[in-house]
Amino acid sequence: MTEAAVLFDTISTASGHHFGRATLNAPASLNALSLPMVDLLHPQLQAWAQDTSIAGVLLDAAGDKAFCAGGDVVGLCQAIRALPPGLVPPEASAFFEREYRLDHTIHTYPKPIVCWGHGFVMGGGIGLMAGASHRVVTPRSRLAMPEISIGLYPDVGGSWLLARLPGKTGAFLALTGAHLNAADALFASLADFLCPHEAHAGLLAGIAAASWRGEQAGDAAQLSHLLERLGTGTQPPASPLRTHFDRINSAIGHDGLDGIAPRLAALAQDADPWLAQASATFAKGSPTSAVLGLEMQRRARHLSLADAFRLELQASVGCCAQPDFAEGVRALLVDKDKAPRWTPVTLAEVTPAWIEEHLRPRFEGPHPLADLN
Repeated sequence: MTEAAVLFDTISTASGHHFGRATLNAPASLNALSLPMVDLLHPQLQAWAQDTSIAGVLLDAAGDKAFCAGGDVVGLCQAIRALPPGLVPPEASAFFEREYRLDHTIHTYPKPIVCWGHGFVMGGGIGLMAGASHRVVTPRSRLAMPEISIGLYPDVGGSWLLARLPGKTGAFLALTGAHLNAADALFASLADFLCPHEAHAGLLAGIAAASWRGEQAGDAAQLSHLLERLGTGTQPPASPLRTHFDRINSAIGHDGLDGIAPRLAALAQDADPWLAQASATFAKGSPTSAVLGLEMQRRARHLSLADAFRLELQASVGCCAQPDFAEGVRALLVDKDKAPRWTPVTLAEVTPAWIEEHLRPRFEGPHPLADLN
């Protein structure tokens, strides 16, 4: 019998309350988020939210390499490529709609959620982690929104989230897919606590030993104190994002991509390999993704989170109808030739009309996420 893609358990505590525990259980794929995983997680989180015996939730993952290295996009793109150009397979629309519902539920959850973000946390993993009330990174955490390399854009609430990062770092991360370490994540407020991965067992024991109130504010504070104790003495790595903050702001500047592109290109030969890699990723990425990612952040800056998810659903389904998403996944994850053939080929060819074509609604009747608030 195949083991479930998400494992559920409850932790009994000294007060008689329980903590729900949801463990992503696909370590062979670095816990890539699939539609079956979404469909297991969402109803269980909703049930725990209504259960007065549940004081909080722990979201973690099996394996030692990743919390969640992104969405399971290979299957989606195989379905897209099986259809004539311009058509969107129903499973693609279903995946994005239900993934965003899950992410929104985490952002608006009425009880503390601690997300143990060890190892790779990318794309869809950021979506799960970003809304948790207590976001933990470890010295081996690596966060990224690498969608420019697969012809997508930072979704899962990334448009809303990155638009609110310090300075111009949100635009920089969308354009370069730069990897962030634990210190970077703390600096950018993408994480709240740094703990050694070895303290995970101590977290389970601490939750069990504590007396919880069943009241959000008090339990959140107690959970914070527990995580602070577990992280005592943990040394963060140096933060490239913080070190290069002023240079990143200068590279992005206050103009459009016609000005940003040469400034990012100039970093290709930088002595710092982190900046040089960021430049190289931008140069190889989808021009449409670059323009779309910045436009999504521009629009989301003044949107509610729910409205941002509604806009992202339109954009993500739009990406499924256009060539770059399937082509990017093919080149990076299927054939692995790392030679995508982008359409259009250059930034100059990405017109406002092309971006609007990605963003137009492709559904009839009310928006599928109209009920989010």
